[in-house]
Order: sequence, then structure tokens, then C-alpha cells
Amino acid sequence: MTRRIDRLSEDDRVLWNLGARTTKPLKGKIAVDIPNIGPEIDDARQAPPPVQVAGNAAAAAKPKAQHVSHALDEPTLDKLSKGRLPIEGRVDLHGLTQDEAYSLLFSFLHRAHAGGIRYVLVITGKGSSSGGDGVLRRAVPSWLSTPAFRPLVSSHDHAARNHGGSGALYVRLRRARS
Repeated sequence: MTRRIDRLSEDDRVLWNLGARTTKPLKGKIAVDIPNIGPEIDDARQAPPPVQVAGNAAAAAKPKAQHVSHALDEPTLDKLSKGRLPIEGRVDLHGLTQDEAYSLLFSFLHRAHAGGIRYVLVITGKGSSSGGDGVLRRAVPSWLSTPAFRPLVSSHDHAARNHGGSGALYVRLRRARS
């Protein structure tokens, strides 16, 4: 009989490490240090180091103001909500922690962008039933505006009611360069 060797994919390895880091050892056992595998996820979360510019210190300290709109344009939003523009991918983040959701969203959007997909639906859920906004519902739009997601995401907006309403987002991905 031959022994089958299963290998974890990079996404599975990242999720496993996220789960392993949050566990507590049994009483009387020593905690094992989990190595950080999946550097593209962790490196993407960190802000890029500040660039030192020679010359005027005041100009280097004050970044250029740049107006970036992340909302989808009305015609595109209308076509997506009425089903005239296909949603080519979906990811459901229900029940995940912020770390797990961030990793899953980043890897999903990275694969979708590499596959040439333009429009995806990100389902965050509407939040707790106690009347408060959901953590992921608030966090995901801000994640999509960070430098880690900027090469992947062109724009995003709340989904239409038939696609989840305020508990989901339409995301337009940038065109993949060939």
C-alpha cells in the first residue's frame, strides 16, 4: 500500500496558520511558535516604508492631495443591479474573523484579477441582529481602498437589494496586464 501525501494549497496554508495562531495550548503544554507562511498576505497588510526624498523637507513631509473616487459609475451600477452585466465571481465572508476574511478576500481578488475577471460580488453580511453594523460590513470597503488592494481593485459600491443590498459589495477589478 502506498501512502498518499496531501499538500496544502497556499490559500489553505494561510487559513491554517491564521487558525493555528488563535488557538490556546492545553493546560500544562507549551505553546509552539507558528512560523509565518504566506508572506504576500502579511506583506500586503503592512504599509509601504516611507520614501525619503532629498530636498525640501516640508515638501517631503506633506503628501500630495489626491482625490480618488472608489464608487462605481451609475450606468455600470445600474447594469450590474439589473443583471445586464455579469457578476463573474462571488466570495462569502460570513462567519469569518477579520484576519480570515482579509486573507480570503485578498487571495480571491488576486486569483480573479489574474483570471481576467472584471466584476465580483463580495458578501459581507449585514451585521449583528442587535442593531449594530457588522464588523466586516464596515471593514471591507476600507480594505478595498488600501494600497494592498489598489493594484487589483478599480472601484466598488454597495450591491443592489437583489444581490444582498447593504450586506454585499460590487467590486470592479482592474484589467490584467498581459
